[in-house]
Amino acid sequence: MSAADGSRQASLVRPLAVVAFGGNALLRAEDMGTVDEQKERADEAAVWLVDFARRGHDLVVVHGNGPQVGQVLIQMEEAATKVPPGSLDVAVAQTEGSIGFLLETALRNRFLEVAAEEGGGGGGAGGHGRDEPEPAVFTVLTLVVVDGDDPGFRKPTKPIGPYFSRWRAEALQRDHGWQMVEGDAGRGWRKVVASPRPLEVLGVAGLRDLLGRGNVVIAGGGGGIPVVRGAGGRLTGVEAVIDKDFTSSLLARDLAADLFINLTDVPEIRRDFGTEDEEPIRELPLIDARKLLALGQFPAGSMGPKVEAGIEFVAATGKKVLVTDVDHLAEALAGEGGTAIVPDGE
Repeated sequence: MSAADGSRQASLVRPLAVVAFGGNALLRAEDMGTVDEQKERADEAAVWLVDFARRGHDLVVVHGNGPQVGQVLIQMEEAATKVPPGSLDVAVAQTEGSIGFLLETALRNRFLEVAAEEGGGGGGAGGHGRDEPEPAVFTVLTLVVVDGDDPGFRKPTKPIGPYFSRWRAEALQRDHGWQMVEGDAGRGWRKVVASPRPLEVLGVAGLRDLLGRGNVVIAGGGGGIPVVRGAGGRLTGVEAVIDKDFTSSLLARDLAADLFINLTDVPEIRRDFGTEDEEPIRELPLIDARKLLALGQFPAGSMGPKVEAGIEFVAATGKKVLVTDVDHLAEALAGEGGTAIVPDGE
């Protein structure tokens, strides 16, 4: 058996985890938005991601890109008199690549640091470079098929990008066919786009091959680049933003993941959030998750998509979903924190 085959065989006995987190993990509200700041945040994320992988999991990382797409759209608007603005699908692709670059670099560097701390060398079983430790990390630009007849396209509701004055918003509506809505507190007008459900993640077989060779994979960034199928199966990018929670759930199902972890900015899901009766939920069986979702306990703009994506994964696989934040991830993995969405009767 070759070294590469040995790595592939070894990885097959390791549980696969899909870990999803938002774009605000790398670009927070209090940040200026520089690349250096995002690099620093990526380095911070790499510490716990590498630690998690080294605990015995094959790993797929799915990141959000909301703040970063907003930056790109602002740059397009500011340069509109000099450079023709790009389309939203291209902006999603740009940020999927740039965030993937920052995360991949941070993860590769962290694996090198850990190997050096333990006195290990590079190279090895996966057939990677002589000075590269195991595992290697790969970023995959991910196209995700959506339905061109998705209801979201008829009534877009997802606000993106900068705020515009009324006259500029009217010009964009007239000249480019944008749909605009007025923001809160008189901040101006914003573009709204569809947020269709993902139907198919393209390239899953390639992701399986990378994972089977013991690599860490970054995929589905920002929910993936939205495309629709046309005549003869031809693909065309569309102006839309796919919720990364639903894409990561679909990807976890396609890859037969053993665990789906959805990281957010609170330690756990809470019942009656924001009220005097607020209480944490440690375990959420499917029947209760569906009931509370239907009752409006989890708003569409915050915890709702995470719970709904979790329901879809658990119902399809019988495996559990963990919802927590980075600070409580270790506790959640030990069953002592976070919220676990589980099959009924578990």
